[in-house]
Amino acid sequence: MSAPKKNEESYSLKRALSYSIGQIINNASYQSFSLLIFTFYFTVVGINVMLVTLAFMIWSAWNSVNDPLLGSISDKTHTRWGRRYPYIMISLVPLALIMFFLFTPPISIGIRDQGLNFIYFLIIILLFELFYTMFDVNLIALFPELFITKEERTKANAVRMTVYLITLIVTFGLPTIFIPDFSNPIYLPQYQLFGIFIAILIIVAGLGFLKFSPKEKAEFREEYKHVPSFFESLKTCGKNKTFLKYLPAEIAMWYVIGIQTTIIPLYGKFVLGIGEGETIYLALMLALAFISAAIFMNILWNPIVQKIGTKKTWLISATVWILTLIPLIIIQDKIQGLIVFTIIGLGLSGPIYLIDLIMSDIIDEDEVKTGTRREAGYYGVKAFFYKLSTVAVFLTIGLVFTNAGWIVYEPEKVTSEVILGLKFLMFLFPTFALLISLLFIYFYPLHGERLEKIKAELKQIHLKKKSKI
Repeated sequence: MSAPKKNEESYSLKRALSYSIGQIINNASYQSFSLLIFTFYFTVVGINVMLVTLAFMIWSAWNSVNDPLLGSISDKTHTRWGRRYPYIMISLVPLALIMFFLFTPPISIGIRDQGLNFIYFLIIILLFELFYTMFDVNLIALFPELFITKEERTKANAVRMTVYLITLIVTFGLPTIFIPDFSNPIYLPQYQLFGIFIAILIIVAGLGFLKFSPKEKAEFREEYKHVPSFFESLKTCGKNKTFLKYLPAEIAMWYVIGIQTTIIPLYGKFVLGIGEGETIYLALMLALAFISAAIFMNILWNPIVQKIGTKKTWLISATVWILTLIPLIIIQDKIQGLIVFTIIGLGLSGPIYLIDLIMSDIIDEDEVKTGTRREAGYYGVKAFFYKLSTVAVFLTIGLVFTNAGWIVYEPEKVTSEVILGLKFLMFLFPTFALLISLLFIYFYPLHGERLEKIKAELKQIHLKKKSKI
């Protein structure tokens, strides 16, 4: 039996960076979707907010099946390239093409029928989610397989999240280069140029990822034989008390990010007074938030989590996040927005940094109990629930806009009720969600001595698996 190569078994900065190329694809696709699609179809295409909400509710229901199903299929796959890479390869070209077609509805060729544009909108976002999930579930599932120990995961996660935040900044900034005003219908062709650019970026980054990313470890090549069915995975994950106590905390976090990312173009225009040709200020606000998040992630939360663990770090960082959101209800111009969003990065960075560390611990505990690693299954089941939270995001937006009398986009009819609704969407609802997050993470049990015991048992399990290779 030959000794495993060092670069296949031990942590290195090169391995962490090559894996992190996947974050470019992830952010280029999903963050562009999150930032632009609601505003594009509500303001540029002109679909009324109730139909937009209906489409996103159907999309969310599809996600709730799509994610765990693809995760379960991935766990049970066996090929010469491993379990995850075949699906990553299959998803890249369709995902790139869809990024263009997202911004090419029938209205782009002069067909203004709202019903036809609505049907197109619904179909294209369902296709987007299919291929995005095929990529994303498998990329995330690779993380706990490639980086096993707490030290490896902490170091690799710091690199991955730094790349994540840098590419997030670039992704949020790119649309402002192409599109002078996100809510002006005359800039539909600029949306399409942006879609072409993102498609090319996905292909180039995808080729880089497939060439340089570290491959799946040998000791996990036989795991597919022991993976339960899709419905058994749902049942098993549903019985995991540790997982269930953590899940609502992460769902609440994604609700906050989802609602704020969706609303910020309209909040920036009508609350902060960001006019045509000034969309760069939106990019700067988001960039400053994520630059500060990247800084605080490494200089603050990384050492704190090493010292006090994931649970206490989440409690502290989520509390800080709530406090940093308070100014969103009172600021009135773009300069104040730049300052506030810089401060928001302090709290935002903590939970973002922690989510995959906590999930990796939960998966480790499950492996100790069952003898099988089911990363994609857990991430898929998690997505089953947190993607349903997007129903809450768009229901919240739809209800607020409807109650404010803003069912159809009419910029000349923005009332004080609309302004207040935009402020509530950026501050009040996110605050409630983060309070829910704090409540559930308070009862999260996998920390301290219990976690150390799991790590020790897991080490012995992996040594036994390696000895059989």
